[in-house]
This record gives sequence, structure tokens and C-alpha cells, in this order.
Amino acid sequence: MTDGDVAAFTHLGSTVRGALSERGFSRPTPPQQLAIPPLSAGQQTLVIAPTGSGKTETAMLPVFDHLLEDPPEGFGALYVTPLRALNRDMRERLEWWGEYLDLAVDVRHGDTTQYQRGKQAENPPDVLVTTPETLQAMLTGERLRGALQDVSHVVIDEVHELAASKRGAQLAVGLERLQDLAGPIQRIGLSATVGDPDEVGQFLTGGRPCEIREIDVGSNIDVTVREPEITDEDERLAGELMTEPDTASHVRLIRNLVAKHESTLIFVNTRQTAEALGSRFTELDLPIGVHHGSLSKEARIDVEDRFKAGDLEGLLCTSSMELGIDVGRVDHVIQYQSPRQVTRLLQRIGRAGHRQDAVSSGTIVTTRPDDTLEAVAIARRARDGEVEPAAIHEGSLDVVANQIPGFVQSRGSTPLCEAYETVTRAYPFRDLPEETFREVVSELHRNRIVWFDESEDSLGATGGTWQYVYANLSMIPDEESYEVHDIASSTQIGTLDERFVVNFAQPGEVFIQRGEMWRIAEIDDEECRVKVSPIEDPAGEVPSWTGQEIPVPAAVAGEVGEIRAVAEPQLSAGADAGAVSRELAHRYPADEYTLTEACGQLERQLEAEAPMPTVDRLVLERQGRTIVLNAPFGHMINETLGRVLSSLLGQQAGSSVGLETDPYRIELEVPTSVATSDVLAVLEDTDPDHVEAIIELGLKRSDALAFRLAQVSAKFGALKRWQNAGSGRLSNERLLAALEDTPMYEEAVREVFHEDLDVDRASDVLERLQSDELELVTHRGRTPVGQGGRSSGKELLAPENADASVIKTVKERLQNDRIILLCTHCTEWQAKTKVRRVADQPECPDCGSTRIASLNPWADEVVQAVRAEEKDDEQASMTERAYRSASLVQSHGRQAVIAMAARGVGPHNAARIINKLREDEAEFYRDILSKEREYARTQSFWD
Repeated sequence: MTDGDVAAFTHLGSTVRGALSERGFSRPTPPQQLAIPPLSAGQQTLVIAPTGSGKTETAMLPVFDHLLEDPPEGFGALYVTPLRALNRDMRERLEWWGEYLDLAVDVRHGDTTQYQRGKQAENPPDVLVTTPETLQAMLTGERLRGALQDVSHVVIDEVHELAASKRGAQLAVGLERLQDLAGPIQRIGLSATVGDPDEVGQFLTGGRPCEIREIDVGSNIDVTVREPEITDEDERLAGELMTEPDTASHVRLIRNLVAKHESTLIFVNTRQTAEALGSRFTELDLPIGVHHGSLSKEARIDVEDRFKAGDLEGLLCTSSMELGIDVGRVDHVIQYQSPRQVTRLLQRIGRAGHRQDAVSSGTIVTTRPDDTLEAVAIARRARDGEVEPAAIHEGSLDVVANQIPGFVQSRGSTPLCEAYETVTRAYPFRDLPEETFREVVSELHRNRIVWFDESEDSLGATGGTWQYVYANLSMIPDEESYEVHDIASSTQIGTLDERFVVNFAQPGEVFIQRGEMWRIAEIDDEECRVKVSPIEDPAGEVPSWTGQEIPVPAAVAGEVGEIRAVAEPQLSAGADAGAVSRELAHRYPADEYTLTEACGQLERQLEAEAPMPTVDRLVLERQGRTIVLNAPFGHMINETLGRVLSSLLGQQAGSSVGLETDPYRIELEVPTSVATSDVLAVLEDTDPDHVEAIIELGLKRSDALAFRLAQVSAKFGALKRWQNAGSGRLSNERLLAALEDTPMYEEAVREVFHEDLDVDRASDVLERLQSDELELVTHRGRTPVGQGGRSSGKELLAPENADASVIKTVKERLQNDRIILLCTHCTEWQAKTKVRRVADQPECPDCGSTRIASLNPWADEVVQAVRAEEKDDEQASMTERAYRSASLVQSHGRQAVIAMAARGVGPHNAARIINKLREDEAEFYRDILSKEREYARTQSFWD
């Protein structure tokens, strides 16, 4: 070992160096080598290094050293993490050091007991691990504020995650409030990956000087992109899983990769995919667990511990597992479908190879051409360190509104200029005009959240200040959860977020839940309940709403457009997809089969004599009322252009225009009166400087803006005032009209533009089109590339197999339904049983008759009617129904029992179902479903 190898440790005192030897740290890890010197010198520092490379110790060893040198009376250091699960991990990780060095380490978050909080206030630990929200609460407590005056160091873990959110903007102000209390504080940021280190460093320090210490993450990863080839084994597996062979091939590949490694994380992009894949692994009895945010805390801890102990070989997980939760050593990471962003790929693949100098290995399993080309572009960009910048929320006014009551609660009467000065020291608010700040204060005054004395220019508390502060510690929006109920059976099948219901849900719309597809029948806002029925042809429908997708950045989508541009001349010159793929393999990390499958789509585009959409050529195609603009610009630019098109074409036609966007296409459903030339005219004639105004005009009537406005105005304390002025829940129209000229409306619009749209670059696209720098060509009919997006808006695992999944579910449900069997010959024998226990040809054990009626389990009145000697009209009708049922069972046996067990299917409909000629059993259950849906739609007329 050279002197250089241990040079970083020489910056630490003898006690900490002794702890290093005891802990087995013989030499520093790369981030420790780079970052311990400036940290020991007290400099503000951003440390960027892979997960598992010792970032925590990098930050904390110099902090421990300083605390030993100058013991604090209150809290000496805060370690702030975005997740409570990380709190738990950090305490376990830091406790050993604390015990050895005789420094107290403790955790405080929302679940910390009142007793424990009291102990921390009386006897503050030297190091407190906490969350951004708990820090907000601590800043207002009198005894805790006293203890916070001793803080000399703050470590922010996963700083890139916070920088791009309103939680981070709130924390940035919180750190300035802490600095007002404690004086200069050393701020240390930790992150696995950052696209713009300098700006994230400025965010961390409030614009003060910041040392950047970065390990090149891209050179430390080994990623392969693979689309599995369908084999005979997949055909067999498809039958076993009741799914399609291509999905079976994905399951097989993932299963084989898990088997080849000791411990594998399998990242997916949605919780729904995690559940759908998890159910298939459960059917195969594989030791693979599921981990996502909708599971209970206990369930998550259980699978984390089982994975760490080696009881599980794989863990299916979503983005929450990106953030360094300790699950032990991971030796491989699988990403199912494109990770959408370079940042996410680096975060996820970085979980593998938790040894010093180890390469993180990973496989991206792709499912279709768009997916593959996007994944290889991301993998190439990750290798070359081309990471997206963090999108910092600049000047979010609801965060300002959230922080002002905190000032007043903690400080008492406060000059407005002091509050403004502290807020604008925080990096996201450095350009906030004082006039805007005053408008926010005035709104809070109107809502009685704070008192604003304009003559003294000072802020004070009101009766509502304390209640507001503690009800609004978090910038994570409170959302209602709507229960989803099957209208036919009244059983709950899941929940939906309020955002989904407000932005999308209306009767007739289709969505996926629990791996199945449902059509919305009715929405009850008072009860927060959505009633649904399974849809008629789930295999053939694409959901109209795909959830909050991870947006694909313009640079990634643009590289897909570049790949097409490279392939086009080769294919035109006679090369086949295989030859092009061999050329691409020199630049992109994928096998020949995977690249050939992706290039096959491009080959088919030219065979169809259709122009190739590239980064420099847009293709407008039309068939009937469907118009698709092929534009590889990413989600946000395409969403912006799509809104301009739908808004202006809708105004021109006098009716609404349907819009769906993905990173490569803008799809419009237009009235027949809209000509293709009208679309071209909008693109060629719309002033690029008017894009923002056109979209804002369209937003004024939108439910999406109303939803955001409701959340923002709640942070201003305004929503309650407007609700009290009216009667209960405000309609979207009233809310938008009432708040239009307020800072709340301004913030809601800013948030939509920040999170969903990219006005500047969409305007640039129009400028390039109008200056002929960007080519625009048209094509009559649909093209292979244009139709490639039809599957991009759905989870492959769910809709594609929803038919098989739904049929299987219905079959199991009917088999387990209870029924009454009644002999209509002797009328004495009856039995209550499950459908699956009924014989192929049921008969009465008393008299031997096969005239057995199959009745609903609650049909006791029918039994009484059959047995009655004298019958009124109603009883006669019930008896007739029982006899028809018995006749059907006598003729068709158990098949009739199954059909009549269905919801709303009586003997008449059951006979029609049974008498229909069909090729397989699935058709039988499909017909039952159809009748159940018909009953569900008309139930209200019969009830």
C-alpha cells in the first residue's frame, strides 16, 4: 500500500483512525480518497459516487472527527435522508461508529414516539438522522431550536432526488432558517449520480462556494440490452402461465439471469408491472420477492430482510429501491423495459457490485423496437457520462407560502424584510421578486394563516398559524384514495390516486389494475369510490391513460432519431436489418438478435415505401380520423406541441381533438372536417413566440390545472376559505374562476409547465420547421414506425395478457361461488355447496332425479316458493324460474350450473351461452363475461 493510498486518512484524528483499523478499513475507497481532504478542511462539498462505495463514511468520518474535537451541547450534526427506510439503514450503519467513538447517534422522523422525542429534546444526540419534513417541525419547537443552535454539519443524502422536487425547495429554505439559528454550517451533499454537479452544488450551499468530488460512475458499469428470442420452452411456459409466448420469453430470461447470479434486483417502471411479474414468478414457485411503495412498511422490511439473508434470490422493485436502502450485496441488476432516463439507469445499475473497485453489471430486458432503441441509447449515454440535469423548482410560491408561517411560529413577530432575506438566500428562490413575496404574504393574511401589519411591514402569528405549520410539514401533496369496486360483485379490487381520477377518470374510460383491464361505470366523489366492470375485449384495447410515466428526455429520444437516420441509407442501399445491426453493435451494448429485431421495424418502414422519421425529419401520417406526427423529441416537447395542435385544431373545428403523446409520436383523433393540410398549416404558421400563451389558454379550462390549483391553494390555506364560502366540494370551474388572478394560480400554471412541458424547445422545433431546417413530409395511411407507439402506452405484461388473466380470474371466481341445489321433483332435498364440488350430472340423493335447480345462495324464498302448495303470482314466477333452471341442468349438467352462477345470468341467458357453438373453454367464459357486463350496465334499471 502506497502513502497515496492512505493519504486521505491522515487528515483524520487518531481516535477516528483507530476506529478505521478496528472496522477493517485498510485503505480509503475512491470517494474517500477524493473527498475526505476538503471535508476535513470544513469545506462545503458535493460527493458523487456509486451506491455502496462508502459515501456515508466519506461524509461522516470528518464530521465525527470534528465532533470529537469540539463536543456539542446540542445536536452537532444532522444527517437528512429523503426516505424513512434510509433513516433506519443510516442509524444501523452509524451506530457502530458512535459506540466506538462515544458519540450518540439517534433517529427522528414522523413515527418516532413522543417519549423518544422528549428524550432527544432534553439530551440531544451528537448526530441526528432525520427527514426534511421532521427538520421543519424541529425548527418550530422552542427546546429543539435551542438544541439546533449547536449544529455545525448537515449531510444531505440523495441530494439529486431532493434538488428536483418541491421537498428540496422547502429543505433549501429550511437550511437557511437553520443557519439563521446556528451560524455558518458545513453542508455535505451525497449522490450516486448528478447531471449538472455545479448547479446541484449551488442548490446544496445556497449559492456559496462548493467543492465537487466526483467518481465517474459510467466507466464503472457493464450493461447489456437484450430482447429475448422466443423458443419452444417459451411456448410451453406460455401455456403454464396462461400468457403469450413473447411475455413468457421475458419471464424465462429474467428467471435465467436470476439463477446465474447470487442476488439480483429486478427494476420495473411501475408498481403494476412489479405485481404482474411477481404473480408469474409466484406461479413458477421462484424465490423472488416484490418491493414497492404501496406495500405496507412491515411487508417491505420483511422482503428486504429475506433478500439480505439470502432466502430470496431476486427482488422485483420500483424507484424506491434506487435510493440506497440496504439490502446487502447485489451482484446483478435487471431493468425490465427501458429505464427512460440515464440518471435512473445509473442509479439502478449502481446498486450492483458493492465491493471496492467492482464493476456494476446489469441487463436491460426490452420488449419492442422503441424500447430497444431507447434502451441502447440510454446505455451508451450512461457509459459516456451524459447524464440529464436535475430540474430544480425555481421560485415555487406554495413553498414560500409554506415557509412563512414557520418563520412566524418559530420567531414570533418578524420584519418582512428578514423573512424575505432568508428565503431568497435559498438557491431556488434567489430571483424571487419582493413584490411577489408580498403577494404571497397578503394571501396568507387573507386566509388568516399569518398576520401582516402593512404599516409596520411585519409578520405575526394568528390563531391559525400553529395549526397550519403542523398540518403542512410536507410538500408532498395530500391525495384522496378512491376505492375501486367491481360493479357486478361489489368486491373491492384496488384503489386509485385522486390525481388519476381527476385527470382521467370518467365513465367509459379504460384503465389497468391488478393486471386486468376495467371500464369505469360510475364515479362517486362523495364516497371516493369508482365502480367498474371488466372490459369486453381486453386483448384488443389500449388504455386511454398510462399513469405518470417517467418522461423520456429530448436527448435520449433524439438519439433514437439519429439511429434511424444512420440505418436509413444502409437499408435503402440494400443492406438488411442484420447487417445494420452488426454496424450498430460497435457503438451500442446489445447482441445481434436484439438490434436486428429493432432494425426490423425500420426495414419494414422502407418496404412500405414510407419516409423514415429521424431527428431531422418529421413524418405526418393519416388514416381516417387518426393523425400521427412522428417526432423523436421526448415526452415534454411532444406534449407541448401536441397541446398546441389539439388546441388550435379544436378551435378551428369547433369540437374537441383527442391527444395522446409518447417520446416519438403525437397522435391526434380529429373530426372528419379537419384536413391534413390544416395540421400542416398549424405547424407552419403558428408563431413560436405564442406557444406558451396558446397552452395557458387551453389550461384555463382543464381538470389537470384545477387539480394542481387545489393542491397549491391548500398550501396557502385558501381552499378551506373558498369551500366555506360555498357548499362543500368546489367544482373545477368555480375553483379556476375564483383563483385566476392570484399567486396560487400563477404557481399551479408554473408547476404544469415545469413538470409536463418544454415550451422553449417546442418553440425551437416550430422555428426550425418554418425555416426549413427541419423537414416535414406526409404519408397516407399508417406506417410501421408510426404504429410502434400503439403498445408504448400500456404495460406489456398486463393488457397483452389481460384476456387470459381475466378468463382465469372469472373461472376461479365462478368455481368458488356458492349455490343452492334443489331437487324440483321431490322438492325435499337441497344442498348449499361450491360450484367446483358439483358433479358433472348432479342428481338428488333422495329420489334419484336429475331435475336439479341451481339457485343463488340467498334464494331461500325461491325454495319456499317451490315447496308452497298454494302460490301467489310472485311465487309462481319464482317456481317457473326454478323449473327452467332444473331443465337446463338436466340437459347440460355442470356447465349449466357454472353459467347460472354468474352475476345476473338466469336460465334464459345461460341457455343462450350454452347453446352457442365455440372452439374452446375460454370462449364459454368470455360469453359469460359479456352477459355479466351487460347486467352491470343495466343493473340500475333492474334494482
